[in-house]
Amino acid sequence: MSDAVAPILITGGAGFIGSHLVDALLAVGRRVRVLDNLSMGSRDNLPLDHPGLQLIVADVADAAAVSAATEGCAAVVHLAAVASVQASVDDPVGTHQSNFVGTLNVCEAMRLHGVRRVLFASSAAVYGNNGEGCAIDEQTSKAPLTPYAADKLASEHYLEFYQRQHGLEPVIFRFFNIFGPRQDPSSPYSGVISIFTQRAQQGMPIRVFGDGEQTRDFFYIGDLVDVLVQALSAPVIEPGAVNVGWSQAVSLNQLLSEIGVLLGGLPEVTYQAPRAGDIRHSRADNQRLSDRFELPTPTPLADGLRQLLGR
Repeated sequence: MSDAVAPILITGGAGFIGSHLVDALLAVGRRVRVLDNLSMGSRDNLPLDHPGLQLIVADVADAAAVSAATEGCAAVVHLAAVASVQASVDDPVGTHQSNFVGTLNVCEAMRLHGVRRVLFASSAAVYGNNGEGCAIDEQTSKAPLTPYAADKLASEHYLEFYQRQHGLEPVIFRFFNIFGPRQDPSSPYSGVISIFTQRAQQGMPIRVFGDGEQTRDFFYIGDLVDVLVQALSAPVIEPGAVNVGWSQAVSLNQLLSEIGVLLGGLPEVTYQAPRAGDIRHSRADNQRLSDRFELPTPTPLADGLRQLLGR
C-alpha cells in the first residue's frame, strides 16, 4: 500500500489534540486509524461515521494492540499519554505505562512493520525550571521535576536511539501550552484555560495555585494542527527536538483578565499554595520551529478564547 493511501495512526486520537488532527487529515482525504483507550478521549470528538476513519479501542501500553494498529500505516502520530504532571506525582507507576512504555511499544511496532515517520508529543516540562525568566531554546539543560517530565525525556532518548539504530524518522515536538475547544475541563488534570473558562461560564469560584504571576506560552490548537500536518509530509527530517510555542509569556492573572473581558466579569478568584512540580515561568524560543515549518499567523489569545467559549 502506498503512503498516499495508507492510513496514518494517531495514538490518543480521540483526545483534545488528536481529534483536531483527525479532522484536518480527513478533510484533505487522508485515511486515519485511531488507537485510544478512551480514558481521557471521547468518541464524541470523532466523526465515527466517516468512511476514512477507523477507531481501535485499546491501550498504548498493550504492545500487541499497538503492533496490530501500526501494521500497514504510512506514519504514526504518538499523542497517547496521561497528560498530567499531578497524575504522575500521584501515580508514577501507573502513568509510566502510558507515558513511557507506550512510546517504547510504538517504536517497536514501527520497527517491526517498517514504518518510519513518527511525530511525538513531548513537553516543555522536560526543562524543569531551567531557563526561567528567558525564552527557553532546545539546548537548555533538561531538569525534569516530575515522573511525567522524566517519562517524556526518556521517550525522546528512545526515539533518537530507534532513529540511529533502525531508521525511524522521529519529529519530537516539545509542546508548551496548547489550548482550544475539546479540552476536557471536567478533569482535575486538564489545561488551566479549559478549567478557568468552564468555571467562569458556570459562575463557580476559580482556584489559582500560586500568586497568578506564573507565566505560560499559549499556542492555539488550530495553529498546532497546521504544523503537525506539515511534519507528516516533510521530505527531510532534521535531527533535534522542536519547541512549540509563540515565545509570548502570559501570566495566569492576565489570562483571567482576558476571560473576564469576554464573559463580562469573573466569579470569585482565590489563590492557594503552588502544587508540587509546578513550573514558575515557561516561554519558548521558537526559532527552530520557524526555521523548519511555514508557521501560520499566530491566533491571538483572545481569538482562541472566543473559539473555546463559542463566542
